[in-house]
Amino acid sequence: MTDFATALTQRPVVLDGGLGTLLETRGNDVTSDLWSARVLRDDPDEVRAAHAEFVTAGAEVVITASYQIGFGGEIPDAEVEALLRRSVTAARDAGAAVVAASVGPVGALRADGSEYTGAYGLTLAELRDAHRRRLHVLADAGADVLAIETIPSPLEVEALALELAALDMPAFVSLSADSTGFAGRGALAAALREAASAPGVVAVGVNCCAPGSVLPALADAPDLPLVVYPNTGETWEAATRTWHGGAAPLADDAPAWVAAGARLVGGCCRSRPADIAAIAAAVR
Repeated sequence: MTDFATALTQRPVVLDGGLGTLLETRGNDVTSDLWSARVLRDDPDEVRAAHAEFVTAGAEVVITASYQIGFGGEIPDAEVEALLRRSVTAARDAGAAVVAASVGPVGALRADGSEYTGAYGLTLAELRDAHRRRLHVLADAGADVLAIETIPSPLEVEALALELAALDMPAFVSLSADSTGFAGRGALAAALREAASAPGVVAVGVNCCAPGSVLPALADAPDLPLVVYPNTGETWEAATRTWHGGAAPLADDAPAWVAAGARLVGGCCRSRPADIAAIAAAVR
């Protein structure tokens, strides 16, 4: 692909879909607190094969299986760096044109649903510490861009923006539009502007939200290429670790997202290769 940032100014670029969803569909157990990271640890070839399915479906950007991997989480710190690097290798070996190294919120490491609220009880300095080492490892692991995703609160956005200043690495920052950590559209818009101001950030937007939340979230977005990859509209219940409700066809809304400025478009939880193929056809 042309330089990633340049490509975003020229046309919509297609992201992949829900990696954990596809791994489960392929018969893998993703019910542990580690989700897809468990498969990456125990069967990296299976993660590579799942990435390859999305590439075949039309995804130009593949997001790594590092969302739940971080220092101070369930995985012993001695294993974390190797797994972060393995996540980039698995995506690269799947034939991805662009490898985006996933940096999930602190709540993803806790697996307690706090990634949808940002209610961690951590200070700005503690949030910066929680993200710093992982960011540096992934920036050095050979990815093309950092995918800072599903961030649920203004404070965590601020922490990540400050840490990005120390990295010479392009990134896109995607917020959890339905998070209770953003008290209304004004808070979300302010957080998008904060993210857009960070060095190296080439796109900002929203992910892991209902499709109907996308356009309101983008209404006051900064003048930067936008990233959009919602879930399929089903509702996640953290207590039972189950999804409820019906799925929406994401491709139906994709042209409207592009018209609103989205230049990175894909799917999050519950979206499968068929959804990505349909999105690719709709935006091209």
